[in-house]
Amino acid sequence: MIRAGATVGFVGLGRMGTPMATRLAGAGYRVQGYDVSEQAVRSWAERAEGACQAASLDAAASGAAAVILMLPGSAVVRSVLAGLVLAPGTAVVDMSSSEPLVTRELATEIGRGGATLVDAPVSGGVAGAVSGTLTIMAGGAPADIDHVRPLLDVLGARVVHCGEVGAGHAVKALNNLLSATHLLATSEAMAAAAGFGLDVPTVLAAINTSSGRSGSTETKWPNFIVPRTFDSGFSLRLMVKDMRIALGLAEAAGTPAALSAAATSLWAEAAQALPADADHTEIARWLED
Repeated sequence: MIRAGATVGFVGLGRMGTPMATRLAGAGYRVQGYDVSEQAVRSWAERAEGACQAASLDAAASGAAAVILMLPGSAVVRSVLAGLVLAPGTAVVDMSSSEPLVTRELATEIGRGGATLVDAPVSGGVAGAVSGTLTIMAGGAPADIDHVRPLLDVLGARVVHCGEVGAGHAVKALNNLLSATHLLATSEAMAAAAGFGLDVPTVLAAINTSSGRSGSTETKWPNFIVPRTFDSGFSLRLMVKDMRIALGLAEAAGTPAALSAAATSLWAEAAQALPADADHTEIARWLED
């Protein structure tokens, strides 16, 4: 097991990666952080006690028992892994929202050199990353999951072993498909409520003790949409990417996906209409327009 005191590479110091790397450093790991943004690396290192700035990808992985990736998706993950020299026995933990089949392919590729890959995407947003209360959906051989489990326990309150390599990424994509569909339906319902002259917070309060409640009614609408902050920390375009991954899984399996396809199409329309950096909660603003 990779316990406190071990060296860990961390690649991707964005809104999620920064607090996650900070938590690992605070738990006693020697964290070698790297990001394509030098400013992001400097800013993180200034705030996180015990943080080590890595000047390159190779520097992040040098001497590391594990390399954690928190990146936008499979294309970037593939590029990063292609640029890394991984020592035999190194554990790669891909916590990005990646494509399950690509994850399996990459696990096979790095396995030829003696490294292992575990996929461990998360749910819980920036607040969960800061507090260490993320849900982590892990995919990989049981022994490989056990090996990195101490790292995951620092980052999340719940680790669910979903199956073999790629299973975690599949579950994350399906989770986000559900989350996005809930949010779209909730936003339509709240628009109807407002149009009928109802007070939206009062409607949400009633629904949140009723059968229509969801993460969208309990968290996203009250915290990010009603106050008009639209700052959940997860982008709309990344949500669309995950929805498309999930829809692809359904299409490959030949299972019904009419509602999933319709929701994905509507979210894609919103992505085209809204700014590239729009938060995913801005789907509600798009409906207003």
